[in-house]
Amino acid sequence: MAERQKPNTTRRRERHRRGRVPGAGPAERSADGWLYGIHAALAAIENPRRQCRRILVTPEAAREHSGRIAAARPGLRPEQTARSEFDHILPPGAVHQGLAVLVDPLPDPGLDEILAAAGPAALLVVLDQVTDPQNVGAVLRSAAAFGALAVVMTRDHAPPITGALAKAASGALEVVPLVTVTNLARALDRLKAANMWCLGLAEDAAVPLTGAWPEGRAALVLGAEGKGLRRLTRERCDALHRLPTRGAIASLNVSNAAAVALYELARTRTGADST
Repeated sequence: MAERQKPNTTRRRERHRRGRVPGAGPAERSADGWLYGIHAALAAIENPRRQCRRILVTPEAAREHSGRIAAARPGLRPEQTARSEFDHILPPGAVHQGLAVLVDPLPDPGLDEILAAAGPAALLVVLDQVTDPQNVGAVLRSAAAFGALAVVMTRDHAPPITGALAKAASGALEVVPLVTVTNLARALDRLKAANMWCLGLAEDAAVPLTGAWPEGRAALVLGAEGKGLRRLTRERCDALHRLPTRGAIASLNVSNAAAVALYELARTRTGADST
């Protein structure tokens, strides 16, 4: 009897690992719906714009965070779950820290909607085919820290919005809108038509970024690691700038470059509100 049950157990665990649990509703059929890690999960739970379906907690996490969860989601009871069971439900290698939440996607705001909310010194971040979810998540975190209004990326050649990206963003996915566009060159034209300076970051640029932001709105445009900004993207930028790096290593990871550049742009603002 034990030998006959073994394959069924294996198949059930595989279904859990993929997010396909018997009797699961439509929102539970993809592991991409799970956000995990303390900061990412709590930010989603406390975001009133998020639809949360399930909350999993280890006993330890329940003791530490039950008050915040109950205050944010009084009608949704967390499921106390053994740490070993998380491995059957979440994607392989997920660093969950004892807390995970199954969510519906946030609404995808349009670029026009973002621009309608942009103030006189608004700052946007534009990513040109940055495909690593860790990098996109880290850029979102820096964008939140330095007051950027949104992060814009291409619909294709970009990472899916998964738990890995949300964990790298450390809660910023709930704060900074992530806008996807079909054609980046046309999107940059749209930004410029809305009186926004498009400043590309390129290692080979002649002019350093220090003090480069003109008065008014600006978009910081960053390319993927290795290939950098594509030709059409460079041509659409109003100016290209570089970071004033020195030493044997002249370039930075795109997420680190974004953090340094956003700090510089935020530092040199003329006192107008970023939104």
